[in-house]
This record gives sequence, C-alpha cells and structure tokens, in this order.
Amino acid sequence: MSHYAKFAGRFAVLMDELAGQSVVVIGHMRPDGDCIGSQVALCRVLRAQGIDAVCINPDPVPRRIKFLVGDTPFFRRDEISPESKTAVFTDCADHGRAGDKMQAMYPHPAACFDHHVSNPGFAKRNFVDTSSAATAEVLAGLFIDADLPIDAITAQALYTGILTDTGQFRFPSTSERVFRICADLVERGANPAQAGMELYEREAPGKLKLLQHYLNSLKLECDGRVCIGVLPEGIFEKLGATVEDTEGLVDYARSVDGVEIGALIEERPGTIKASLRAKSSEYRIDQVAAEFNGGGHASAAGLNYPDTLSNFYPKLVAAFTRRLAEVDAAKK
Repeated sequence: MSHYAKFAGRFAVLMDELAGQSVVVIGHMRPDGDCIGSQVALCRVLRAQGIDAVCINPDPVPRRIKFLVGDTPFFRRDEISPESKTAVFTDCADHGRAGDKMQAMYPHPAACFDHHVSNPGFAKRNFVDTSSAATAEVLAGLFIDADLPIDAITAQALYTGILTDTGQFRFPSTSERVFRICADLVERGANPAQAGMELYEREAPGKLKLLQHYLNSLKLECDGRVCIGVLPEGIFEKLGATVEDTEGLVDYARSVDGVEIGALIEERPGTIKASLRAKSSEYRIDQVAAEFNGGGHASAAGLNYPDTLSNFYPKLVAAFTRRLAEVDAAKK
C-alpha cells in the first residue's frame, strides 16, 4: 500500500538532485518532537544514501527529546556556514518559521516537508500534506513508499514525532494511516515505551511550578467557550523554569468541559507569544493566529506579536468572539 503516491515522483527527483550536495536539514524555532524527529529522520535517511547531511536549528534540542538525536550530527544555526549548502526545511509552516536570520542565510530552499494548513509552499519542491497528523508521518510514509532504509534511531524519531503531534493519538488528525505507519516503525525498531517515558515521565520541578501558576491564571471568556491562561514576564526566572516547560500547558485550557478553544499567552519584553488550541478543526484557529502574523493548523496554531499584555488580551478575545460567531452562523 502506497501512503503518499502523489509525492513519489517528485521525491525521487529530489533525492537525485540532492546526490553530491552538502545538505542542511533545518527545523523551526523552539523545536518540538515533530520538528526534531523529522530533522533527525530525514538527515539519517539522506546520510544512508551517501548524501552529506547535517541538522541545524536556531535553538537547542529540548531536554526531553534529546534522546532522539543519537549519533545524528546536530548543530546550532551559527555553528554551520551556509556557503555551498543546500537547505531542506522540515515542519516549518513558512520560510520565516526558523527565524529571520535562518531565512536570510538560506533564501532558496531546495525542499520543504510539512503538514501545516498555512504553508504557502516556499521551497523549490514542496511536500506538504495538510491531512497528515505530523511532518514525521509524511516523511515516514515517503521513506516506506520508496523502500529507503529506516534504522532504529530513525524509526524512533519518526514515531515520536507522530506521537507528539497526535497528542498521544488523541487528536482528530489521528487516522488509520497513522496507525499503519506507526506499526511499521515499531517493527523497524521504534520503542513506544521509551518514547512515553522520555516525553511524559521526566518532568522537571520547574515545569510543575509553571503548571501550577498557569492553572491558577486560567480565565473563561466568550460565555465559557474559550479558556485563556497567562504566563507573565519574568515567571520563568522566578520559578526556575524554562520556555521548554510550556510544552503541553495549553492543553489544560482546552480540556475544560464546555471549552472549545484554549490559549496560552506568554508575556515577553515588547512582544507576546501565544499558543492556540481548539477541540475541532472547524474553528480554524490558524486564521485567528494569522490576524496576529501567526499561523499553523486548523486546530493548533501559534503567534508572536509585538504588543503589551494589556493591549493584546482584549484583541485576542475579540478575535475569538468573531470566530465563534462565524462558526455558529455557518451551522444555521
């Protein structure tokens, strides 16, 4: 069974084009499991084909997902010169998702692998499937279709990327194809127990303190259909936490009974970062994020916006109010 027949021809052409090139596999800022898993897997498969490839990211690999890297060559952005390098982007919804400096260093990507609905197709060859749960799912399917070798480290990276972006196989994007691919990856050496332990059983004390603060900040808006929590400026230093510890916090806001959209707002010097999550893709919160120069999935999106918390909060509530009204009107 072919998983991504529509990409097969273009992928074969890309592999031929990358032969003999020095390739950098690039992921987005503040990387998550799907980002790092996709980078590691693609880099390893390219190297197995004799292609000189390394991973680079503007930020360090988060503590909880370092186990994915293994012996894969992984560097920070400024540790590698862009000279004579061919760039391939993974899990980036747009060219700037890896940061403005990375975009300037690699202005003409050879390829992009992604699954975000807001991806405009910024590379020479784009492998973007918005029906897929994760970029790792797209890559795994392509590798399996092309009968490329997938070692145990690669299988674990791909499995973990899918695990994280499906919310442990809970989100609506979890499909029959997801389970078929994951079964194949387990057969090739992926270890679900290890992934679960590393991701969900190794919380830092600072993360628990941050969670407590976030839960105490939760506020219901839009007649209880929206739940928003705030992390004020300086909270990470105060609690001994890191930005990595925000991973998964927004899901608590979304999980409240009756809530359809959850949000996490981080206040930073001169700017706001927000993570948005919806229980259904019909809410298209990527469009809400786009109002603030953000983007992402129909039910999971994010944004960075130059503003103060006091100004931004009512703007976001107003945007949610309009979006809920549009969805309600469409149902009538």
